[in-house]
Amino acid sequence: MEQQDNNRGLQQRIGYLRALFIFLIAVILFKAWHMQIIKGKYYRALAENNRVRSVIISPLRGNIYDRNGEVMAKNVASFNLGLVPADIKDLELTLKRIAPITGISTDDMKEFIEENRNSDPFSPLIIKDGISMKEVALIESWRWFLPGVQVVVEGKREYPNQKSAAHLLGYVGEISKSQLQEPEYASEPPGRIIGQYGIEKVYDELLRGSVGRKNVEVDATGSERRVLSTHEPVSGDNIILSVDMRLQKTAESALGEKNGAVVVMKTETGEILALASNPAFDPNLLSRRLSHKVWQGIVSNPAHPLNNRATQGTYPPGSVFKIVMSAAGLEEGFIDRRDRIQCSGGMPFGNRVFRDWKAEGHGSVDLYKAIVESCDVYYYQLGNRMGVDMIQKYSSMFGLGTLTGIDLPSEKKGLVPSTQWKLAARKEPWYPGETLSVAIGQGYMSVTPLQQALMVNTVANSGILVRPRILKGVISEIYKRTYEFPPVEVRRTGINAESLRLIKEALRGVVYNPGGTGGAARSSLTEIAGKTGTAQVVGRKLQGAGRFNDHAWFAAFAPVDKPEITVAVLVEHGGHGGAAAAPVAKQVIEEYVKNAK
Repeated sequence: MEQQDNNRGLQQRIGYLRALFIFLIAVILFKAWHMQIIKGKYYRALAENNRVRSVIISPLRGNIYDRNGEVMAKNVASFNLGLVPADIKDLELTLKRIAPITGISTDDMKEFIEENRNSDPFSPLIIKDGISMKEVALIESWRWFLPGVQVVVEGKREYPNQKSAAHLLGYVGEISKSQLQEPEYASEPPGRIIGQYGIEKVYDELLRGSVGRKNVEVDATGSERRVLSTHEPVSGDNIILSVDMRLQKTAESALGEKNGAVVVMKTETGEILALASNPAFDPNLLSRRLSHKVWQGIVSNPAHPLNNRATQGTYPPGSVFKIVMSAAGLEEGFIDRRDRIQCSGGMPFGNRVFRDWKAEGHGSVDLYKAIVESCDVYYYQLGNRMGVDMIQKYSSMFGLGTLTGIDLPSEKKGLVPSTQWKLAARKEPWYPGETLSVAIGQGYMSVTPLQQALMVNTVANSGILVRPRILKGVISEIYKRTYEFPPVEVRRTGINAESLRLIKEALRGVVYNPGGTGGAARSSLTEIAGKTGTAQVVGRKLQGAGRFNDHAWFAAFAPVDKPEITVAVLVEHGGHGGAAAAPVAKQVIEEYVKNAK
């Protein structure tokens, strides 16, 4: 009996051991299945990358030239410090060792690494670009004590003219997580440098080229031992802009420290010769890896240096708009060149008096005198006869209230009001008194300096509206040839040639007639025609210096008999257009004439 109990106990223990053995085998099999099937791809990549790495080879970004071949953007070699997370055994110790060399605190480096914790662990994460040769030498001499730390050589974007043409050129930067989700960048790897603003952004597909790859064998520190295979990158195309850097610098110099914009274009083709916006920024700074703190400092600047005032700033057009009013009045038969009105300094309308800028009035005024002396009362009466919807029709004809189609991002279209617009936007009917303000370029009206230039250009170009453009040609890296692009005619306004002649004659009088408001643009080198504008920012009672002062406008073309160049100048809070903006346009036009001879 006792023997039977012993055998039963032994069999029971054997059963337990067998069950435990089966359980352990099952665990081992499950673990093997998980590692090989579920996580197999991950562990294969891990093992492979411990020996073989696929390294991205960045292509050279295309250069940007002005119309005369001057380099506006190019690439220079840059030494950057990168960390390969998969090769770093002790992150804390590594950061402590490189902190004195780089001058970056361990906390800042940890924060940056944490922000990029989802990046490829086998690719260098750049924590400092543009390191000095001394820093390179120190890193290389400590190589065996710094596994996972690499010096990465890349092409860095450089803008040799610094702030000059900054808003036009834009800048480059590392591709963001959201951009990686866009179809345009579907084939681009993280960390890729792409255009983020200006021409760099608009023509990024041409400029950025295609990345290459090479498979390399690495040692225990992650350092390259030998190259196994290579797929070469393709450099980006070089592009040629219509911009003339001499005129660009002249425009910027003439504008000086004043906030504002200058647009210069070739009359017949719409090619942009210069596009200045002040204050500007240094694209060299923005094309580096910026900390969040530095970036916030730039975007929170109250002067808004990133804002391209030439295409994104919207302002009342002021009296420059009287050009459109004159064309509309002549075409629709509301005025005749011989018709005269009496200006005594104001026009009673409703329960108020609409004042002329000249308190004592202009006396007897016809169309020529109204343009030359910028008589407000003449245009109050004309606007009252035309109505706001007729004004809106002709404004659109001259390209106001719509995008010009310039090849720059985030262009603003301004506003040309109408009865329909006010009902939709303000839920109110249009009041007749509002038409009088619109007739002299005030009220709800707003335009960009580029639109102002385009409107005057259309008069100078015999009523033909052309599309402003900056890209002049592409030097193809693949096909080894240069492609140039013809001008684009948007529309013919159909304005009668005699009407245009009368307006041009009066615009010449603005500069050369003794009573003209643009005498400061008078030149001994060429004949200039133009129109001044002084756009109110606040009501007359609050007008004064600083931010309450009027915006100053001058839009011009030259030579009068056969226009080649059109210029629009805006000086924010500059006061009278004839005093603040006209001299700027004169300097630009004279610089053009000197080099055209």
